[in-house]
Amino acid sequence: MMTESVVTAAPAATVREVAELMRERNVGSVVLIDSDGAPAAFVTDRDLAIGALTDGRDPTDPVEAHASSPVVTGQPDMSVQAAAELMMGHAIRRLPILDGDRLTGIVTLDDLAVRTGDLELAQHMTAQITRAALPGFYFHDRGG
Repeated sequence: MMTESVVTAAPAATVREVAELMRERNVGSVVLIDSDGAPAAFVTDRDLAIGALTDGRDPTDPVEAHASSPVVTGQPDMSVQAAAELMMGHAIRRLPILDGDRLTGIVTLDDLAVRTGDLELAQHMTAQITRAALPGFYFHDRGG
């Protein structure tokens, strides 16, 4: 179910370097790896577009300041359902997979939808993750 090639960078890499890496590798996220090889943080193209680049910040700033941590991870032997529940519970679209301390892959919402062929699962997860990511006022009762 997982994609085995995970794009990684050092937390000290610059916003520009990580954005270029995302473009070159055609990915929407990068796992930031500490000096021991463990996932330290997670940065998405959205983090860069909404946070780092639109705030007028210097693109040579360390990307770590715009990343999420701690990193929620899964295990290679977990079921599709367990991965989906973990992703929904944390409102994340991407789940790095660790085998012990070693990063071995990543499961994305798109992976689950495409590889399982379970459209209902993908729709449910998308709705749950989107709802968790949006501010509460978005869902207030707007009246008749």
